[in-house]
Amino acid sequence: MLSLFASSGPVVNVAPGTVFTIAGIPITNSIFYGWIALVIICITLIWVARRVQIKPQGGLIQFIEIGVDFMTGFIKSSFEDESIALKYVPFFVTLFFFILLNNWLEFIPVVWGGIYSHGVPLLRPFTADLNATFAMGLVTMGVVYTASIRESGGFLKYLRHFFVGSPKNPLFLIIGMLEMLTDLTRVISLSLRLFLNITIGAIVIAVFSYLGHFLAPITALPFTLIEVFIDALQAYIFTVLATMYLAIAVNHSADHASDPEFIEEETKPNAKRLATNNV
Repeated sequence: MLSLFASSGPVVNVAPGTVFTIAGIPITNSIFYGWIALVIICITLIWVARRVQIKPQGGLIQFIEIGVDFMTGFIKSSFEDESIALKYVPFFVTLFFFILLNNWLEFIPVVWGGIYSHGVPLLRPFTADLNATFAMGLVTMGVVYTASIRESGGFLKYLRHFFVGSPKNPLFLIIGMLEMLTDLTRVISLSLRLFLNITIGAIVIAVFSYLGHFLAPITALPFTLIEVFIDALQAYIFTVLATMYLAIAVNHSADHASDPEFIEEETKPNAKRLATNNV
């Protein structure tokens, strides 16, 4: 059965390849793709923003409007204080469309192959590079941590949301320390999830295109349609997780503000007197 096919198959490199250098700095095909995608995304979104009207429009403008409204609604519903949510809507909505459009631009025929430089494809999706997704994870979590600390009222108050009870309790202290350790792995989980889904999707499409030979458009079509959906889903998941990381920290900190176990040290005697009087 295997003899029906050629001995060599499609090649999809997991690692990006260098296509040229600038001042001795190697520029990979994923970085070059990212530059082109960034220009396209900026031009597209600026063009849409200038044509938004009260009267609904069709096509790309309506698609962007629906996406913005959907993500804005989710972000606002994630925070207990809507005024806080509105401050971070621009960042998370931009993050969503940046990932989504980066993912979908991979379906341009010259991406993954067609044009080569030094034996490697000239264009490789930005989100199919682990270095790129890791950098996106670092930037995203950097914004989340900075905003969490600011909205919580300081670094020490931010740390409180890791503890379900008083940290003086050894059990709660251990649980809190484990939560803090888990929190540090979020950059890795965000970057790996996005990278693996985009790369594996490309490999699957390449394999079924190869198996189909001259019928490649037909054999690869179902998997291409699935990949379109997965690309959108991964953009949504990345943004949702980042939003929830911030919302959990902010909402939990707000809850702790009224928790006697976490009030400032200087106010504890007053709280104890109130409790004694109530008894």
